[in-house]
Amino acid sequence: MKRISIIHRVLLITTLAAMLALTGCATAPAPQSARLNLRLSPSSLGASIARQQHLKVEREGRIDELDAALEVDPDHIQLVGLAFGQRVLSLSYDGKELTSWRHVMLPSQVRAEDVLEDLQLTLWPKEAIASALPAGWTIEDDGLHRTLYMNGERIMTVEYQTMPRWSGTVVLENLRYRYRLTIQSVPAGP
Repeated sequence: MKRISIIHRVLLITTLAAMLALTGCATAPAPQSARLNLRLSPSSLGASIARQQHLKVEREGRIDELDAALEVDPDHIQLVGLAFGQRVLSLSYDGKELTSWRHVMLPSQVRAEDVLEDLQLTLWPKEAIASALPAGWTIEDDGLHRTLYMNGERIMTVEYQTMPRWSGTVVLENLRYRYRLTIQSVPAGP
């Protein structure tokens, strides 16, 4: 029984490391101007969604996988990250206040603010994002391809399999933090 517990803990630590990659934290901190601090209202998504997601993070030759449950309605965003059926991260955002919980073994660099920002940069409409971008940032979007720039430098690309964006596979390539996040979504519940 102790051996299973040790194996479970090692697997949990490995999965928690994947959560670190999900946030896009670089080895060396990026300049403060690289942080968007994006906080769009849940209603600006323009839809209510509930999805179960399988996340695959590729970074520096390593692949980590994680499951998540996402719910968005006009008043609220709720995200729960799971490793081996155990909650490792949760965040809740009502458009004003962001609250989060994290497993004690989750690295301190994993910030709910970063997870929320990637979520919104991936799923929210271009217009909502563009209106909240600070000076020097721009976004291009042609439906199934999105690119984010800072002072003309390409920072992030997002490729969508289908519309609406949350209904299929999404591949986010973060060029600044050098990771690729593949999100496979399926509707939650019946």
